[in-house]
Amino acid sequence: MPSNKRINKLAKLAVQVGANVQKDQVVIIRGTTESKELIREITEEAYLAGAKRVFVQWSDDFVSKSSLKHASVEELEKVSQWFIDQHQEAVDVGACFISVTSPIPGLNEDVDPNKAQKAGIAVQKAVSFFREHLMGNKAQWTIVAAPNPIWAKQVFPKLNEEDAVEALWDAILNASRVTEDNDPIQEWENHNAVLLKHNKILNDYNFKHLHFKNSLGTDLIVELVENHVWAGGGEHATNGAYFNPNIPTEETFTMPYKWGTRGKVVATKPLNYQGKLIDGFWLEFKDGQVVDYDAKKEKDALTNILDTDEGSRYIGEIALISHDSPISNTNILFLNTLFDENASCHMALGRAYPMNVKNGVNTPISELEKIGYNNSMVHSDFMFGSEDMEIVGVTQDGKEVKVFEKGNFVI
Repeated sequence: MPSNKRINKLAKLAVQVGANVQKDQVVIIRGTTESKELIREITEEAYLAGAKRVFVQWSDDFVSKSSLKHASVEELEKVSQWFIDQHQEAVDVGACFISVTSPIPGLNEDVDPNKAQKAGIAVQKAVSFFREHLMGNKAQWTIVAAPNPIWAKQVFPKLNEEDAVEALWDAILNASRVTEDNDPIQEWENHNAVLLKHNKILNDYNFKHLHFKNSLGTDLIVELVENHVWAGGGEHATNGAYFNPNIPTEETFTMPYKWGTRGKVVATKPLNYQGKLIDGFWLEFKDGQVVDYDAKKEKDALTNILDTDEGSRYIGEIALISHDSPISNTNILFLNTLFDENASCHMALGRAYPMNVKNGVNTPISELEKIGYNNSMVHSDFMFGSEDMEIVGVTQDGKEVKVFEKGNFVI
């Protein structure tokens, strides 16, 4: 275990910079039993920050797996009213949310992917109002991570369990900009300023589309929605609070035009989805839609993402990250999207963020769809950046601008 001082710093960071808990606000912490030490620290820090009440919603991946293996599909598709009411009350009281991820990649390898998919869709439909609430920045929310022995051994297979957990703790804390003797809150203030500069440069160019190419086979054009907004780092919730959704984060991202993606993209890192590791996959797009695809591992899980609903074969996010960046330079494959997406350019199949178009958070989803916003029950990020990625941006008047060369920003 790292020092209590560093874990406490991460907890304080999650509360003050991640969710930016406001005085007399209700805080809801969501996490698995694997991360109880960090959750206890976050609970204490949330009260010290002035929270009126802190509630913890516990889950356990092994318990969830048992349900998926043994319960019937019909039973799994039933969503209890108390579960829906719990989410509605959180919205009604203006709560903010802190999630602590501690995944067990590959846990559900032997689970019927169709059961997992149907159970997930049922939950998404039942609490769709909650997803819209968070993705529309109607409340502050953030995600941080804590290790567990199984995850740690997969990331560091050559180490014994204790050393692997120690190494993963260290990697998580370093990626989150938490060291023994620094002030992570000041570090994040500086980091947000750098990301804001990237956003401004890209927003000023106002590209019509981006063209991605590398030696692995990616040759993709992504058209951007009109009046798109590049964002990254901190964001403002509609209550005015400035928060950081992801700790860590290195990305600057925006909204693609739903029907404007064409060509082929080749993933460069595995995607952990519902406990299954999808690896060695590629997608081909035409008029925005995935028309062909393959995967060397867990193709069925990839099919399940794509077949979730009408919007899951289109993309809702495109994000740029230099190959020469802190998380990428660790050469650690975290097997967790929170980290791996911040080591590589990535895109998301599924739902877009309203904040990525001008006045989007104040516009009904039905109106956003008319301008090319992609609506879906899923938002699955996957990584396709590489050290030889070349990106050319084309402006509204047809001018070509080199954005990336040899995997890194050059603007």
